[in-house]
Amino acid sequence: MRIVGVRRQCADYGVEVAALADDGADVTVIAPLADFWADPAGYLSRPPAGPTLDAASVEQVPPVLPDARVFCVGLNYSEHAAEGTFRDQELPPYPTLFARWTRSLTVDGAEVPVPSNEDGLDWEGEVVAWVGAPLVDASPEEALASVIGYAAFNDLTSRRAQKLTSQWILGKNGDRSGPLGPMVPASEVGDLGRGLRLRTRVNGVTVQDARTDQMIYPVGDTLALISHTLTLRPGDLLATGTPAGVGYARKPPQLLQPGDTVEVEVERLGMVRNTVVGNQHRSAEVASAHRPSFDAVAAQLGPRH
Repeated sequence: MRIVGVRRQCADYGVEVAALADDGADVTVIAPLADFWADPAGYLSRPPAGPTLDAASVEQVPPVLPDARVFCVGLNYSEHAAEGTFRDQELPPYPTLFARWTRSLTVDGAEVPVPSNEDGLDWEGEVVAWVGAPLVDASPEEALASVIGYAAFNDLTSRRAQKLTSQWILGKNGDRSGPLGPMVPASEVGDLGRGLRLRTRVNGVTVQDARTDQMIYPVGDTLALISHTLTLRPGDLLATGTPAGVGYARKPPQLLQPGDTVEVEVERLGMVRNTVVGNQHRSAEVASAHRPSFDAVAAQLGPRH
């Protein structure tokens, strides 16, 4: 099963969670967004009960609550750490964590603009883990058991902005810079620690090729660490970090330019493919037409028709 967010043309429905057909031709509605994340395990344990709609008749959006937290792990593969900050240094005992805002997320097929003060965008193929149950002071085993699903993810990065300060948030939150693939239930994926192949391609050329069992900080350990400081809730996301092969570390450096196509493919999770466009696509008119708007999602938290 592949889980996506959809918005029908009728605004009364708001954002809904749906199952995407294997051929991508249609979607079957599961529940309104807020209802789904109130009981994700329950909804995934039974067949979708909503209507089946032509995929072309709806807008696909990330199935993400507007108040969800998006935690990201930096330097979670040893060879990638050696590409940059921790070359010839001992790795720290705890992961580097930074945050994305939900507004930076988008979906497969979306166009991603290069900001005006960047020479291009850098790719970072990753896996996202979705939290499906509340976590407070959890053990790694409890935290891993709470994961409801996984998705392919591209943590597209504005490197110049990232390096302006010691904090990475600016470079990690460009418009539509977080393409997120459909969520696949954890029961269909298994343990990332056993290794899923992750590949990133730019214009058809493989630039990253690794396995998830090469992670330094496993999903359960990282979620458990976070849960000892703040409560994790259903719908929160953890982007698990990228392997070696990013563009800025290449000799010479290589960054994504307008017209380039970038794909992140993860075994059992599928692929997220996006095209890079110029900064002019950040204009308000074009952005409103192409960027998933989370303003309407808030309506899901109030009365519904």
